Amino acid sequence: MNEQIQSMLAGINRRRALGTITGGLGAMAFGSMLSADGPDGQGEPVTHHPAKAKRVIYLFQSGGPSQVDLMDYKPALNKLHGQDMFANVEQSSRLTGFTSEHKIHPIIDTQYKFKKRGECGSWVSDLLPHMSGIVDDVCTIRGVSTKLVNHDPAMTFMQTGHNLAGRPSIGSWLSYGLGSMNRDLPDFVVLVSSGDLPTMQPLNSRLWGNGFLPGRHQGVRFRSGAEPVLYLNDPSGKSLTEKRRMLDTINRLNAEELQRTGNPEIETRIAQYEMAFRMQTSVPDLADLSDEPESTFDLYGSQARQSGSYAFNCLMARRLAERDVRFIQLYHSGWDHHFDLPSHLPKRCRETDRATAALITDLKQRGLLDDTIVIWGGEFGRTAFSQSGDVAKSYGRDHHANCFTKIVAGGGFRAGLNYGETDELSYRVVRDEVTVHDLHATILNQLGIDHERLTYLSQGRRYRLTDVEGHVVHGILA
Repeated sequence: MNEQIQSMLAGINRRRALGTITGGLGAMAFGSMLSADGPDGQGEPVTHHPAKAKRVIYLFQSGGPSQVDLMDYKPALNKLHGQDMFANVEQSSRLTGFTSEHKIHPIIDTQYKFKKRGECGSWVSDLLPHMSGIVDDVCTIRGVSTKLVNHDPAMTFMQTGHNLAGRPSIGSWLSYGLGSMNRDLPDFVVLVSSGDLPTMQPLNSRLWGNGFLPGRHQGVRFRSGAEPVLYLNDPSGKSLTEKRRMLDTINRLNAEELQRTGNPEIETRIAQYEMAFRMQTSVPDLADLSDEPESTFDLYGSQARQSGSYAFNCLMARRLAERDVRFIQLYHSGWDHHFDLPSHLPKRCRETDRATAALITDLKQRGLLDDTIVIWGGEFGRTAFSQSGDVAKSYGRDHHANCFTKIVAGGGFRAGLNYGETDELSYRVVRDEVTVHDLHATILNQLGIDHERLTYLSQGRRYRLTDVEGHVVHGILA
């Protein structure tokens, strides 16, 4: 290390010192050393007890899948078809503006057949033939509840633990608390399915934002097509040695500015330059599927060859997990079925069912499921009553926050468990409720984190992912 950099390091703390190491091999080592720092700045991930899992894959189904048509079988819907919902249950939650003025809210039976699947006897509809085949490998949580009944605040709440923008996403919290396991890829990667999806809900990048955490903890979106990360490729045609020399010069200037101002965003900028340099090699290798055998595409389906499809993103999630990316977030929109659910819901299931089951099966076959948590579900569920206020064959269902279903697999969650119960019309939880804060607390627990102790000081207050609520749901853990 030269004298100039040594002088910069004098009198500053360890984290800032690491942020100023910019020369040659020191620069290459800088990113991984900084990423290994936990929030206490002592260079170790902050785990409070032995971890069962190392990474998370979150398959987020944006819009709110209808639990009563997929995984929460309710024979009473047939018996009470056409009757007013609130003549049969006491209203206990706010309705959306779509249905709050209706005189009656007629119950609508599902058009899909349910069967008990697997040794665990989990009820699943015929819309999900592939997921039906893995029920003994997953934990089905039917008593999930949330506080929000509209999409944007509910998605924000599910991803950040708070309904207002500005808080860090769960992936950012894990990047901050546990650091990186792979120096050549980001801690937190986001994949969004492409395609023409009717009733698509908009996805705001703040859903994978770092909030008040340092900028290097934000999610990095990998896009479909030949350039997964924008502006990563250098069009100058310079050699790797020349690029390295140029980057060292830029980092040296940034280090001088950091020493002068102490601005933490400069640390982020240095780390991003270093990560981008390494990703110029790692990302093309990640996206090159030529090393995948034909059996992979037999498992995931032919859509896995199409960049940007849900199946492709599930396969990429497995490849990212193999490379030890900490948090992998998939978003698939189009589940917001206010009208003509029988037309749209089967399409969403065909797009996602096979690939979801394939990903869990693939991870299990490769020995990765034991230390990987896979989550499937949306921001809320759907009502058992008709959206339009009429009894019609082409029914729709409104948003429902009281109860819905999540699937969790791997990472020490109990396989083959059906947890929680809703009433006969799937209106409220009657046994073993799991709130969003409870789910977050339990995920953190499996990663070795006490959710009450992973905090960040911002504007005079210590914040955490679970705010001031949440408890670990030991009943869903092995």
